[in-house]
Amino acid sequence: MCIAKSVGLAARNDVADVRIVQVLLNLNTEAWSGAARTQLQVDGQIGPNTINAIRAFEVQALGLPDSDGLVTPGDATMARLLAGLPPGPTKEKLGLVMPRAMPKRIDLYYEPLVQGMTRYGIDTPRQIAHFIAQLAHESGSLLYAEELASGNAYDGRTDLGNTQPGDGPRFKGRGLIQLTGRANYRAYSEFTGIDYLSDPTRLALDPFACVDVACWFWQKHGLGPLAEADDARAVTKRINGGYNGLDDRLEHLARARALLGL
Repeated sequence: MCIAKSVGLAARNDVADVRIVQVLLNLNTEAWSGAARTQLQVDGQIGPNTINAIRAFEVQALGLPDSDGLVTPGDATMARLLAGLPPGPTKEKLGLVMPRAMPKRIDLYYEPLVQGMTRYGIDTPRQIAHFIAQLAHESGSLLYAEELASGNAYDGRTDLGNTQPGDGPRFKGRGLIQLTGRANYRAYSEFTGIDYLSDPTRLALDPFACVDVACWFWQKHGLGPLAEADDARAVTKRINGGYNGLDDRLEHLARARALLGL
């Protein structure tokens, strides 16, 4: 389901859900006409403009005699809104999967994501859905390209290749799916031919590198088959080492599935 709770008149109207419905209505304006045909401000706030747009859409696009001004998860209105989306990847669709993402972060990472997923063969609906859902959680909806913690906890972690004093902070998590540890930085440096060992911070500064390392991790750790099997728990454990943030990952996955028709 693309929304978790109801949106509209006398509804729950969670901010993320309202934003999703507002974006979907804006992308479907060709399906309804008249004075109500206007671009909504995507602010996550329910108000008369959004409720009137829902009503106009239900009457004109669905052919209903009247409208209750309400959209609920999985109803006919949501199905019609999703069916009216343009084909292929778009910034708007990425924003629908991550409704809390700032537009400037969508702009920053959209092209790198399109190029990266194409390059690494993350191109089936199930793989795309799982990849974007995991990336959304790991990066805080594209907000963070570097781990917030100091990295001190990784010092002395020989399983990560951290054999020198200060390796923990030096090689803490970076990228949209965070690369962690000297050994992993070495492997990615060898793969790309770019020396991230001498200056690991540069990995977080280049949006193409932030996406590329996430795609590389996905491919290197065999996450494609797990995604094709639709095993979100297995994908999460291989990325996280456990199940931290599983509910949030599943929430993003549900939206991605809906947008991809899964």
